[in-house]
Amino acid sequence: MWSTPIDQYCERLDPSFWAEPVNALTNVAFIAAAVMALIDWRRAGGSDRAVLALTIVVFAIGLGSFAFHTLATRGARLLDVIPIGVFIYGYFLLALRRMLAMPWAYSIILLIAFMALSNALAITVPREVLNGSTGYFPALGALLIIGWLRRESAQGRAMLIGAAIFIVSLALRIVDLDICNAFPVGTHFLWHVLNAVLLYLLLRGALARPRTGEAIQ
Repeated sequence: MWSTPIDQYCERLDPSFWAEPVNALTNVAFIAAAVMALIDWRRAGGSDRAVLALTIVVFAIGLGSFAFHTLATRGARLLDVIPIGVFIYGYFLLALRRMLAMPWAYSIILLIAFMALSNALAITVPREVLNGSTGYFPALGALLIIGWLRRESAQGRAMLIGAAIFIVSLALRIVDLDICNAFPVGTHFLWHVLNAVLLYLLLRGALARPRTGEAIQ
């Protein structure tokens, strides 16, 4: 069951290990984003444990996505989606606490609702609809809403710029299968590159001073 092959992208034409070289290799962008974020973290004093934890998650996203785009099995897919989910939910909680100064109780309630909505869209909407990308729309909404509420801060501006990047990367993920005939490599690799930029901007924004509200320790 876990070894069942998965073929979801233009570039993959067979179940072999190296059938998605571009999709696989572009995961180095996540590794680079994590390294650059780590450098920024150290320059900022090296004491922000929340940002450090999320930086490690970005590194794991690169490794997990590489595993999925090479092994391409149901089991390997978990290595891809779990770190992504951890980052999305972790950063959402960070944003509520640090950027909106929201009390823990309200933050947890909103996090649970956010997780429920994201998973409901991912599970109930057929993959044929928007190429299985509907589960990411709550994350886009969160970037836009929290970014707008904090638009006067470096944190808010980073989220709004990130939202613009995310709109483009989502569009590229959605059209991947539709352009296979015209562009056999597909556009999923650009989803990797743009999202690596997005995650770096978000981590950099979280380190920005001054902060509003209590920082997660």
